[in-house]
Amino acid sequence: MLTVTQQKREHPIIGVDIGGTKCAVSHLHGDEIREVTRIPTTGFEATFHALAAAIEALPHRDHPRFGISCGGPLDTTNGVILSPPNLASDWYGVPIVARLVERFGGTATLMNDANACALAEWRFGAGRGCRHMIFLTSGTGLGAGLILNGRLYEGATGDAGEIGHVRLSPDGPLGFGKHGSAEGFYSGGGITRLAERRVTTSGEKAPAWFTVPGPLTTKRIADAAKAGDPSALAVLHEAGGRLGEALAILIDLFNPERIVIGGFFPLCRELLEPAMIAALSREALPIPAKACAIFPAELGETIGSHGAIAAALHPPEV
Repeated sequence: MLTVTQQKREHPIIGVDIGGTKCAVSHLHGDEIREVTRIPTTGFEATFHALAAAIEALPHRDHPRFGISCGGPLDTTNGVILSPPNLASDWYGVPIVARLVERFGGTATLMNDANACALAEWRFGAGRGCRHMIFLTSGTGLGAGLILNGRLYEGATGDAGEIGHVRLSPDGPLGFGKHGSAEGFYSGGGITRLAERRVTTSGEKAPAWFTVPGPLTTKRIADAAKAGDPSALAVLHEAGGRLGEALAILIDLFNPERIVIGGFFPLCRELLEPAMIAALSREALPIPAKACAIFPAELGETIGSHGAIAAALHPPEV
């Protein structure tokens, strides 16, 4: 359970995490962040109705302070979700800040999910004590949040750190609208597409983990790799190498002292790390690479809710 230093607060703090697969509502209860509901992400109106119902059920909702964490691109100045590639098209152009404030009053901050999660890990997780930290999110999509000189760096439009959009290869799995992008190779969805691409073009018999009924998942691939399946190991070896290439770009550009990686990385670190380290050694400048430690995220699967609360607390308490 994430704890926050107790301070006198005039308004309730509520977090809304919007992801490509699930959404969640959380609130600050005393010095604890409590996630109160998770729902599948569907069309905007149905999802907003379910989120609003969860907010309605919270106690003491007068003049709330909302933090909204969502994948980019966003118009954070005007509180509008623009066109995140992992959300359905009816989310595009949604003035989410206005919708929440019209419904519940108070104020709201919309923040790129990687930035919000970077704040959370920096304040309460594996980034504590750093002045130069990068958080890498690796769920449905792939992005980075930048803590530079002890401050969150969001860029001109709040979209700094979109490493998932960087093309690593002229060809490869599709991610963030680009074949061969970092998101295509390493995000949760990207790894499944990478696996499908490798299996269907190999000319060999499809492995058992690939033919199981139901959607292919990164967890299934990782479980097969942990059991020693060579084709699953090959998928994660390639994904780990591409992760290392993306990290090398971030290290060369920003010279961080620590990179914290979330998503599925903490769960299958041992499968990704050898190829990741080899790519880093090959691609990154040696002195900045040596100065940068790489850690798994600490806040677990509720980091999205932690990030939404961190967004609500920023900038007044950061």
